[in-house]
Amino acid sequence: IVASAENAVDKHSYRPGDVINSYSGKTIEIIDTDAEGRLVLADGINYAIKTFQPKQIIDLATLTGSVVRTFGYAAAGMFTNNDAMAKAMSKAGELEHERVWRLPLYKDYESDLASDIADIRNFSGKPIAGAINAAKFLEAFTENHKSWLHLDIAGVAFGDSEYSKMKSATGYGVKLITHYIKSLI
Repeated sequence: IVASAENAVDKHSYRPGDVINSYSGKTIEIIDTDAEGRLVLADGINYAIKTFQPKQIIDLATLTGSVVRTFGYAAAGMFTNNDAMAKAMSKAGELEHERVWRLPLYKDYESDLASDIADIRNFSGKPIAGAINAAKFLEAFTENHKSWLHLDIAGVAFGDSEYSKMKSATGYGVKLITHYIKSLI
């Protein structure tokens, strides 16, 4: 499933303070209109789980600048509620030279996304733990699926800085996910 949308500004665009409905039925308070990718991805994840009931679900997204500030261009941030998936994905990353590093999904962060007017906020509004809060937002739409893994590939998907080896899309994740899937067979 490819969850995507055009990000255009016009008189019908949502604004900070708006409350929108998600595919899951949860309402979302818009805090930051630039955190739109997670809205689309949350609907895609929820749709996939409800429609296909997969044994495992993995999503990849260039979701946050926070993960770039954490890892630069050396690794993707990995978030999962399943230790076996984390171990297998880490191994695939090392073998394919597409590194991942697991970050926590502590319950402590849930209060950062609490809203007085909706089920959840799309952004914490705080200058800390951006990648973790984005993953916690996505987790809220997984229907408590026991085998979900999110990769924030913002730092590794494009080689567009003076520090990267190439100045184009990197294809990051193709070898990683292929190796991971083969390891399940």
